[in-house]
Amino acid sequence: MMMKILIGLGCVLVPALGGVVWMTRDGAAVTPQGSGTVATASGTFEAFALPDYAAAALPEGYKSYLIEVEPGIKIHVLEAGAGTPVYLQHGNPTNGMLYRKVWQELPTDRMRLIMPTMVGLGFSTKVPASQHTLENHIRWMNAALRQLDLGGVVYVGQDWGGAVGLGALMRSPELLKGMVILNTGWTAPKEKFELSRPHAIAATPIVGELLLENVVSIFDRLHETQGDPASFPPEVAALYARPVRESGNIKGPLALMRMVPTGPDHPTSKPMSAIEAYAGALEVPTEIVWGMRDPILARALPTMKAMYPEARVTETQAGHFLQEEVPVEIAAAIERVVAAVEAK
Repeated sequence: MMMKILIGLGCVLVPALGGVVWMTRDGAAVTPQGSGTVATASGTFEAFALPDYAAAALPEGYKSYLIEVEPGIKIHVLEAGAGTPVYLQHGNPTNGMLYRKVWQELPTDRMRLIMPTMVGLGFSTKVPASQHTLENHIRWMNAALRQLDLGGVVYVGQDWGGAVGLGALMRSPELLKGMVILNTGWTAPKEKFELSRPHAIAATPIVGELLLENVVSIFDRLHETQGDPASFPPEVAALYARPVRESGNIKGPLALMRMVPTGPDHPTSKPMSAIEAYAGALEVPTEIVWGMRDPILARALPTMKAMYPEARVTETQAGHFLQEEVPVEIAAAIERVVAAVEAK
């Protein structure tokens, strides 16, 4: 009888253990391959043709290309317009297409819009989960900016794009001329805290993989972070989900959630402290546009206002991905900051 029980347990536990191993795998590197070249004001890069569903969602007149920042690591860039460079950095789990509505509101005859996608998302290289560290993302994005040789930029950052983008600029400080800050944060935690319940779930080994990669898709819940959930219909979520799912490596979004520092001992806290110190000393034209119905970062606005007391602040009823809800307000802030930079 005991032997039958042990065999029965083995029949249950072995597949379960195999499932745990499969769910918690590190993931393989997946590097995109372009075809031909595309000429830009910064030089010639590897052209990358967007799939039809992505191209159909974008305004006309863009360039799509890849920048190899390290062997096997490529960052996908969308570019539009000519003139003053504006560097627009998205966060997790979106990609450069998040700025497509803002782009439509901007004068591309006077601005060169640079919209790179973070490694692990969109059409950029997918890497093993263990390679998603703030230090790596900063290094990769800085390498892309250095290859673009933009001279100086107005920087726009949201979500992880805030710390990653500003961290990349911190390594090439001559580039930063002005800022528009959107629902982000770059202060290191002084004590343990929980950013949100989904982030706490994500931080839990095995449970994070089970719930957020297998039971519930992160992409299918993005509408819940919005002021108006209708601003994130399934076809918009697909713009961000399909490149990740179809790559064969879905590890990026969860790994990026786990990058959020939960206390002073978290591995991300040290580089975040350096970014915080750099950010606090900046004296460039700055505006803040905030989504006050963001369940994750709405409460961070007072901290950002205290860091930049002279910055013009536009409070909106948007949620976390405010680029989908208030592109007109964001574009207006960008235009004002660009004008201030050009007037110097």
